[in-house]
Amino acid sequence: MSASAKLPAFDPADPLGLDDLLSEEDRAVRAAVRDWTTRRVAPHIAEWYENGELPGIRELARELGDLGALGMSLTGYGCAGASAVQYGLACLELEAADSGIRSLVSVQGSLAMYAIHRFGSEEQKQHWLPRMAAGEVIGCFGLTEPDHGSDPAGMRTHARRDGGDWVLDGRKMWITNGSVAGVAVVWARTEDGIRGFLVPAGTPGFSAPEIRHKWSLRASVTSELVLDDVRLPAEAVLPEVTGLRGPLSCLSHARYGIVWGAMGAARSCFESAVEYARTREQFGRPIGGFQLTQAKLADMAVELHKGILLAHHLGRRMDAGRLRPEQVSFGKLNNVREAIEICRTARTILGANGISLEYPVMRHATNLESVLTYEGTVEMHQLVLGKALTGLDAFR
Repeated sequence: MSASAKLPAFDPADPLGLDDLLSEEDRAVRAAVRDWTTRRVAPHIAEWYENGELPGIRELARELGDLGALGMSLTGYGCAGASAVQYGLACLELEAADSGIRSLVSVQGSLAMYAIHRFGSEEQKQHWLPRMAAGEVIGCFGLTEPDHGSDPAGMRTHARRDGGDWVLDGRKMWITNGSVAGVAVVWARTEDGIRGFLVPAGTPGFSAPEIRHKWSLRASVTSELVLDDVRLPAEAVLPEVTGLRGPLSCLSHARYGIVWGAMGAARSCFESAVEYARTREQFGRPIGGFQLTQAKLADMAVELHKGILLAHHLGRRMDAGRLRPEQVSFGKLNNVREAIEICRTARTILGANGISLEYPVMRHATNLESVLTYEGTVEMHQLVLGKALTGLDAFR
């Protein structure tokens, strides 16, 4: 650069100039999702969260389908075929509105639809995916059990053959979208290993009671799945996978979205803290003019934009077919941990107002407590990385 060249202005909203990494199409995707959340979620989310409900979820799902956000990175069958980076940008904007909204999209696309798209038969794909991409059918993903979270290999849900049918028995717990789902992807133990099954809502013996009294992800439908002698035809099984490789590959895809989504929650809290610091006066001037407040804001900005840069890097690796599960663990471990710290620091800047639903900070902070442990706890991701770094397995 010549001495006379003019540097671009510093943008407090993009201090690293990360938008330079985005194409026009990337920015258009981001803008479309941000516009939708601003219109459809932001005006209502505090009330939904306070009431512990997500009213109109089926209508929201159809709107998200119209937006192309469901199964966004999948190809064919009515899916948008977007890049991994574009899907990540959508996750960031959705979670900036609320983690419950991002979870709705993530479970639909990265777990339920992804499982069918990757491991289903052509008939299963044709039957379910176009309607799920349009938001006409909501899906859920049944892996976690009451006694088996981090160790899915210990699952007790089992399926046995009975003539040409399968019969499923068991319980699944903490299932997003469960009670509103038209189809559940349920993983069960069989004599041949762990298999995935498509269980339509209304199948005799299958129910999905909603879990209440949550203090996190309150604007999200969370359920138990109950399977009592659920009889399914032979074609209900996902034919292209046996073993834990199936559900774990789905989880890796969903965790990638969390890497971006956590930064959306962090961004929302950071922006609230900056605005509050500019306008809240103590000792005769805005608190943003005090050194300790500026130090907090600077540290928050550094971790926020480092996290977005990390997410972007992982997205480019996914688009190139080079993203490893260990790298997804790296991203989830770092970004969720830093997002929680950003939220907690924002709460200190807002003082007592930080606990009010008039501001998004405490809502994001409590939501992130769920994100911290679902789809892999901190400890599990540390052990994934530990094994990758040392070659030694500490799981068992």
